[in-house]
Amino acid sequence: MRPIRTAARALIIHEGKLLTIKMRDGSGIFYILPGGGQRHGETLKDSLMRECLEEIGTAVEVGELLYVREYIGKNHDFAHAHRAFHQVENVFECRLLDPADIGNGSEHDKKQIGLEWIELGRIDDCRFLPDVIKPYFTEDGFLIHTNYLGDVN
Repeated sequence: MRPIRTAARALIIHEGKLLTIKMRDGSGIFYILPGGGQRHGETLKDSLMRECLEEIGTAVEVGELLYVREYIGKNHDFAHAHRAFHQVENVFECRLLDPADIGNGSEHDKKQIGLEWIELGRIDDCRFLPDVIKPYFTEDGFLIHTNYLGDVN
């Protein structure tokens, strides 16, 4: 049995756009929030600051916890590849210390091919994961009414 992985992700909105990690798999292009797995001995906030440096190449200020999402791979579309994967993802509101500093990080995810700012009004037009949070984006930002989303993708 594999252990449950904990992760932290950054929800960064600047000037009406969401900062995303642009990924490519066998189905094409998709987008996710920056962040990743927590290491032993790291707080979630420390983990998120490290992951952002690795993926987006700049420091972030970590704000409030917005929601918690579980992902149990065997229950979703990617079951063939994620059958034994279970992650608890903690998503924080974050702010870029210097938006102009975004660039190539030191360590990218396997499927990462770049970064992309997506206009909030265009989120529904993109293959953005997890899909379940799309309705919480507004023209002005992000408004969620629950802290725990459950096992969703």
